[in-house]
Order: sequence, then C-alpha cells, then structure tokens
Amino acid sequence: MKKTVCELFAGVGGFRIGLNASSQDWNFVWANQYEPSRKSQHAFECYIKHFGNNKNHVNMDIAQIDKKDIPEHNLLVGGFPCQDYSVARTGAKGIQGKKGVLWWEINEVLKEKKPPFVLLENVDRLLKSPSKQRGRDFGVMLGCFNLLGYSVEWRVINAAEYGFPQKRRRVFIFAFRNDTEYAKNIEDDKLKHWMHNVGFFQSQFPIEDSDSSNKDIKNIDFDYNDLVDISDNFSCKFMNSGVMSNGKIYTEKTKPKYNGRYTTLGDVLERKVDNKFYLNGALDEWNYMKGSKRIERVSKEGHKYIFSEGTIAFPDPIDRPSRTMLTSESSKNRSTHIIQDPETNKLRKITPTEAERLNGFPDNWTNTGMSQKFRYFCMGNALVVGLVSKMGEELNTIFANEK
Repeated sequence: MKKTVCELFAGVGGFRIGLNASSQDWNFVWANQYEPSRKSQHAFECYIKHFGNNKNHVNMDIAQIDKKDIPEHNLLVGGFPCQDYSVARTGAKGIQGKKGVLWWEINEVLKEKKPPFVLLENVDRLLKSPSKQRGRDFGVMLGCFNLLGYSVEWRVINAAEYGFPQKRRRVFIFAFRNDTEYAKNIEDDKLKHWMHNVGFFQSQFPIEDSDSSNKDIKNIDFDYNDLVDISDNFSCKFMNSGVMSNGKIYTEKTKPKYNGRYTTLGDVLERKVDNKFYLNGALDEWNYMKGSKRIERVSKEGHKYIFSEGTIAFPDPIDRPSRTMLTSESSKNRSTHIIQDPETNKLRKITPTEAERLNGFPDNWTNTGMSQKFRYFCMGNALVVGLVSKMGEELNTIFANEK
C-alpha cells in the first residue's frame, strides 16, 4: 500500500517530522494549518519554510474547505482541540454536530475520503469530558468511527515513561477500517488479548501484564441507536488504554513497561545561554507563584470558597524529566520552568531551543521569523515527535502487509 498522508491541524509539523524519521517513504499529499483568531499565521509560515509552499499546503479554515478537494490518502493524522462534541437532531430529523467543533470536520473527511488508517492526538482529559457526563465526548467519537466501519485503539502515553525528557501525557487514537488486512487480526471477543499482545501500541509502548485483581477494567456493549442517543445518554469511565471493534469496547487502566534509559531536563540544556534568559531582581514573586497557597475567593454567584494549589519545585530539578510545557512557557507565571544553570549556578528560564528539544524538534525549528514568545507557544501546543517516530515504525510494518 502506498504511504500517503493527509495532515490536519499541522501546527509546525510534528507529525511529519516524526513519520519522516521512521521512513523516508511517507508521502504527505495535503496539509492544513490555520489559526482562526490570529492575523499572523506563524505556525503555517514555519511549516512551509521547512516543507515548501505549494497548493497542497493550505492555510485556510478547515470548515471552509470542500472535503472532496482533499487528495486521496491512506493515513489521516492530526492533533485537534478537545471541545464539546455534542450532537442534536435537526428539523428534518438529520443529525447535526455542535457548530464550529473541529472533530466534525475530521468526521467529514472520514466520510468523504475513507482513509484506511487514522492516527490522532489529543489531551488526555478527552476521555473524561464533559464533567457532567463523563466519557460522552469520546463516546461520540467512537460512535462516529463505528458507524463509518472503523475499529479503534487508544492509549494515554506519558512521554517521560518511555525515555523522553518531558512528562507530557497525551491520548493517541489509532483507527483502522474494518476491511483492511490489519483488521482481520482483531477478534471482538478477544479485545484484551489484542491490546496486550498484538495491538498497535504494544510493540513500541509495552504495558505490564494485566493483574487479575485489577478493578479498573470494563467490557462494554456499545449498543446505541445513533449519535444523538450516545450524546444524550452515554457515559463511561474510560481508562487510559482501550479498544473498540464492531460495537464492543474493552478498556483497562494499564501501566507502562519500559527498561531503557530515561532522559532528563538536564540532558537537553544548552551551554553559554544569553543573559536575557536569567532572572533579575528579587525572587519574591516567583517564590509566591511557585509556593502552595489557600486563598478565600467569592464566586460569581456570591459563594465563598477556598482556592488552593500545591508547591511547584523552584528551581525545577534537572536530574529528571521536565514538567509538561504549556503555551504560556517563559511568561512570568507559575507553570514556567525555572532552572539553576549548571554552568553559572544562576536561575534562568529555558530557551526556545531547549523547549524544542523537550518535544524532540530539531534545534531552531521555530526560528523562522516569529516572536520568541510564539516559539514557546508553538512548543506548548506541539506533540513529542519521538512518540510519532515510534508509531511510524509500527505503521511501516502495517502498510507493508496491506494489499
């Protein structure tokens, strides 16, 4: 099978870098990146600087694109926002997804192009959203895949637990059409066996054998009439790993099994860093932001409550993987990483290059004319490309076995 890829919500190209590292045979036939709330399209400009400016690299709202115009492809990839996926019936008794939600654009691509394989990435809270109906949103996603003839496997992966220098936890969703050669290996009554032995994630991201006393295991009959039925009535405590095939769901809380070398924040630090990254003046504000606190506040409704938060290490230890980077990295706030430089012993922020290294991007990948602040923002949004490289290795095998 030809290894053709369509990349949605491409950002600065994390999926593409990762897959290309696993094989040079991946042919990216179309990519879309668009920031609706920004005049400057810095992420897209970064993408085309590295991968070329052509008609198949599109800087346009995906909702405005006719899905028929997207080239045929065998793998659809993308990292998309976690939003409200609810659906309702229209006056004509059709089904309408919540307007403006990007999942429904992915669903339209799936309907139109029917790619054999799909690899998506999202924040792990997707499995629990919304708070008032836990698991509904992911249930709607699974319902869409099921109706379109796909099976799905998912896994929450903390990059640090498989040797990468950042504690970045994301859910990866691998879907495969039920008429592929790959799908012939799955048996609806042996979903646990699939997940633990032959599934998509197991070879590159092994997990511990299941403990018979594990109470965090569920077998679910996904028996719903349509997506509205799921949206209105479905709730489930999805675990960090699971698989769905032909209306059957198996989900289990799993533990990683890794025997390799662990990479630390200290392993990615630059030497001889510019003075502008060092902290100047009193550290009282930093100490306060990083410290634990209990503060009485008043809600909009006039109710008093206690806001509390724990301590964050100050400075951040460099002998272990870093905390998760957020889009606000480098600003004066609680989540920004502050380290004690091993050469000067002075406190400083991490540099944009160090932020890129924490996600596995090449040095200065985002140094394409965007502001320093936006370079950090891009890395706060990005995935760990090394995880995609490992998934690419498994995809190489899968594609080699397809007709």
